[in-house]
Formats: sequence, C-alpha cells, structure tokens
Amino acid sequence: MNKQELIDAVASGAGTSKLAAEEAINAVFETIAKTVAAGDAVQLIGFGSFGTGERAARTGRNPKTGEPIEIAAGKTVKFTAGKAFKDAVNQA
Repeated sequence: MNKQELIDAVASGAGTSKLAAEEAINAVFETIAKTVAAGDAVQLIGFGSFGTGERAARTGRNPKTGEPIEIAAGKTVKFTAGKAFKDAVNQA
C-alpha cells in the first residue's frame, strides 16, 4: 500500500473526503517526525512506538578501492510494534 492508497482507505473508512483524509494523515506524519527528531518518543498503544537510537562510529571499507574509511556516529529511527499489532499480523 502506498500513501495514496492509504489516503483512499482512510477516506472510505472514515466517510470523509480524500482531501480531508490526506490533510489528517500528513498532520500525523509531520507530528511524529517532529517529535522523534526532537528526541522524544511517540507511543501509540496497541500499534507501536517510534523513537531514536544511536549508531556508534565504525570503520567501513570503500567498495571500489577496498580502503578503510571512518563512518561517523549517527542517530537512527526505531519502530517497535505493539502487542495488538503483532497479534493482528500473526493472525493473518
């Protein structure tokens, strides 16, 4: 399912226009992104939680030359599925 299909499904399920569904979905995505970028977690009971993780600096290799290169430390985005979501996936 892509974003447009999600918008269509939400509009159909909520009995609203596609424009209103798109605005709502975009607002949810923006809010989650801003909150996680600020370092806070977003917990949606039954669905899952979004948060950040740390990736340590490490040595990698340039695939073209084979030379070792230093890869800087960075932040990652983590999603942990909630119990109800896991159960729904396992029932399918």
